[in-house]
Amino acid sequence: MNDSSDAKRQASQYPERHRERQVRSFVLRAGRMTDAQRQAYQQLWSSYGVSQADGALVPAELFARDADTVLEIGFGMGDSLVDMAIAAPDQNFIGIEVHTPGVGRLMHRCEREKVSNIRVYQDDAVDVLANCIADQSLAKVQIFFPDPWHKKKHHKRRIVQPAFVQLLRQKLQPDGVLHLATDWQHYAEHMMEVMSAADGFENMQDQGEFAVRPEFRPVTKFERRGVKLGHGVWDLLFQKVA
Repeated sequence: MNDSSDAKRQASQYPERHRERQVRSFVLRAGRMTDAQRQAYQQLWSSYGVSQADGALVPAELFARDADTVLEIGFGMGDSLVDMAIAAPDQNFIGIEVHTPGVGRLMHRCEREKVSNIRVYQDDAVDVLANCIADQSLAKVQIFFPDPWHKKKHHKRRIVQPAFVQLLRQKLQPDGVLHLATDWQHYAEHMMEVMSAADGFENMQDQGEFAVRPEFRPVTKFERRGVKLGHGVWDLLFQKVA
């Protein structure tokens, strides 16, 4: 954020930031890194990595150009994000992920395939949004296949919640888009309920309708495996209207 008072206001919406957070943008799980991922992580962070210590993000300076900026929260192993960046070289892409092997893999692919329009934070998305992302600076926010927290007692841990959606709305530019996707039907229904009631957003489909997967969202290996097993996939596209 550019204004420290705004950061404080965002923090007040998430007072648990300095305690155990009720809603986090991630669950930190251990994972082994391949040699290539480890080497990429160690050698390429200075080229692709961004940290909260860098302060407020200015995309025009970070990417040395003015272009629409897309933020993905929780990019996993990063393949779909890299594919989107390759397919849309005229856009800037920022990814947030805490899983170190995924960050390493993304940077390894970016270097190998000469992808220059991606930068990555390895941090909690709530903190990055509150401390680094300026209001009305993003053309799109995408959250694909977040942890569904399928047990009822864990539903409060789901990232798609009313307060978080409003934080995202603040960061989206006028007419900006929030794109959600999940392969868990109950979570899809939860997402639709939250988004349909969210102030300042309008479903880009008919009211209460899910979207057909847009061509610009690549199908991941995880998604293809789920489809083969008979799992459904639900996309939601909502536009900021106020």
